[in-house]
Amino acid sequence: MKELKFLVIHCTATPEGRAVSSADIRRWHLSPKPEGRGWRQVGYTDMIHLNGNLERLANNNDDAIVDPWEITNGVAGINQVSRHIVHVGGLDKSGKSKDTRTIAQRAALGKYVIDFIKKHPRVKVAGHNQFDKKDCPSFSVPEFLRNIGVSEVNIYTP
Repeated sequence: MKELKFLVIHCTATPEGRAVSSADIRRWHLSPKPEGRGWRQVGYTDMIHLNGNLERLANNNDDAIVDPWEITNGVAGINQVSRHIVHVGGLDKSGKSKDTRTIAQRAALGKYVIDFIKKHPRVKVAGHNQFDKKDCPSFSVPEFLRNIGVSEVNIYTP
C-alpha cells in the first residue's frame, strides 16, 4: 500500500470515431500473448467513451492509498502510486497520433480531473508520454490542464 502520487491520462490508440468497449480493453490487456498482453489487471481504472460517458474498468476505493488490488498497468515503474484514466481514440484514420477527443470527452475529462484533484489535492496529473517515449495520450496534458484552470502544483513536470 502506497500513497497516491499520480493521475496519468492515456488514449486507447484507436482510430478517430471508433468505439471501444470494456470487453475490448480486457481482451487487449488480459488475454495471453500474442493476442493480448497477458497482464493480470487492465491498464486503466476508468475509461471515457466517445459520448463522454465514464466507465469504471478496475475496482478501487477512491482513497489516497493505492492498495495492491487497485494497481493497474498504465505505466511501468509508477503503477503502485498511480491511477490511470483512458479516453477512447488518439489516432487519425490512417493510424497517426492525433487529438481525437470529442467535445463530450474533453468536458468529461476536465470534470474528472478537477474532481480527482479535489479528492486528492497532492496528486500530480500527467500524460503517459511524460513517462515513456510514446505519443499517448495524443495531446499535451500540461496545456490541457492549464486551459481548464488546474494549478501548477498539480501539473506534473519531469
